[in-house]
Amino acid sequence: MTDIEKAAEIIQEGGLVAFPTETVYGLGADALNPLAVARIFEVKNRPQFDPLIVHVADVRQAEILVLKFPEKALRLMEKFWPGPLTLVLPKSNLVPDIVTSSLPNVAIRVPNHPMALELIRQSGRPIAAPSANPFGGVSPTTASHVRQSLGSKVDMILDGGPCGIGVESTVLSFAGREPVLLRPGGLPLEEIQSLIGKVSLEAATSEKPLAPGQLLNHYAPRTMLVLDIPPADLPRDKKIGLLAFQKPEDPSAYAWVEVLSPSGDLREGAANLFAAMRRLDEKNLDVIIARLVPNEGLGRAINDRLTKASRKSN
Repeated sequence: MTDIEKAAEIIQEGGLVAFPTETVYGLGADALNPLAVARIFEVKNRPQFDPLIVHVADVRQAEILVLKFPEKALRLMEKFWPGPLTLVLPKSNLVPDIVTSSLPNVAIRVPNHPMALELIRQSGRPIAAPSANPFGGVSPTTASHVRQSLGSKVDMILDGGPCGIGVESTVLSFAGREPVLLRPGGLPLEEIQSLIGKVSLEAATSEKPLAPGQLLNHYAPRTMLVLDIPPADLPRDKKIGLLAFQKPEDPSAYAWVEVLSPSGDLREGAANLFAAMRRLDEKNLDVIIARLVPNEGLGRAINDRLTKASRKSN
C-alpha cells in the first residue's frame, strides 16, 4: 500500500491527514463528516466561527457542493483551477454547517499539487483543510514544520517537499452581487481583475469572518513582530532580528537577518516567507522587525500576512 493509499483510507475512516499543496500544508479531513471536521478545530484550537476551505479534485466534484456558479466564477475556475484561488459560493445541503461556520456559503478550491489531488481522488471525498498548524501561528510550508507544531495529533503526514508558492490561496467571494476579495494570496489580484474586471476589497475583521484568514490577528510567530521600526528606536539591550525583502544596508545592526529574495522577486519572497519567520522565531530574539514589500502582485499577500502577524504580537 502506498502512502497516499494509506492516507486516503484514514480520510475515509474519519481521521486527519496533513498533506502538501502548492500554497501551504493543509490539515485535512472528510468535509462531509462533521465529526472528522470537528477534530480539525480541536487539534488546531481553532474557533468554530472561522470557516474552512474545502479542497476538491475537479469542477465536477465542486458541483455537488455548490448551488450555483456565477458566470464570472466559471471563467475564473476555467482559467485558474487547479491553482491558489478559493471561491466562496452558495453551498448545497451536502456541506455540513461546521465546515462553513453555519454560513450559507462554502469556500472551495482545486489545489495544484499532484499529491493533494491524488489524495482527494483516492479517498473519494472532498477534503476540508485549513493550514496544518496551531491556530493563529505561522503556516507550515514543509512536512517538518507540521511535525514540529502538531506532531502526534495528526494521524498521518504526507511529505511532498517544500510548497512552491508558500502563502495561502487568494479568497474571492461570490456571496453577493459582485465579487469581493476576502483575502489576498497566491494568485495576484491583478490577474483576477484582468479576467473579470473590478473586484471590491473586504477589510480584515475581528468579528465573525466570512472566509478563512480574515481575522485581524493571524500568522504570528511566538516572538514579538513589529513593522518597519528602525532598530535605533528600540532599547539597545534587545536582541533584534530582521525580516527583509532584500539585503539591508547595515545587517550588522541585527542579531539575525532573513532575506526573502536577494533579487527582489515577489514570488520568491512569498515562497520563503513562512520558513523565514520560523527560523527567526527559533533564534531566541526579543523582537523581530519586518519590512513591508512592494504592495503589488504577491507582495499584497506578503504584506497582509506580516500586518496580521504584527497585530497578534502587539
